[in-house]
Amino acid sequence: MDEVVIAVDPGRQKCGIAVAKRDSVLIKQVVETAGLAEVISEFADRFAVKTIVVGDRTSHNAAIKIIKSAVGDGRKLNIELIDEHRSTDEARGRYWLDNPPRGLARLWPVTMRVPPVPVDNYVAVILAERYFAKKR
Repeated sequence: MDEVVIAVDPGRQKCGIAVAKRDSVLIKQVVETAGLAEVISEFADRFAVKTIVVGDRTSHNAAIKIIKSAVGDGRKLNIELIDEHRSTDEARGRYWLDNPPRGLARLWPVTMRVPPVPVDNYVAVILAERYFAKKR
């Protein structure tokens, strides 16, 4: 059976969440930080997760505390910090691949395009990919 991880792009107000296997993404979404514990608990149970991947930058310590409170002491979970360097830039590019701009906007350079929605969920996917790449 393929390993399933939950990846979290932690933030003060919102977090990106991805549930992923080495070769596929099962879920990706943006949640309010206040609701992170509930979402982590639900996904950890539903997918029998043993590893949670957390980005190592903004608010990671607070996110780890929330994660530990969500899963309790009874479950053995491994929490892995993953380097987030330039992941937001990569996530913006990935967003535009999934949602190509239309009209004149497609003529703008990618560096000038700003996605109309948060891309924290894309960052979480990238963190999961980095985790699996590191394990090879």
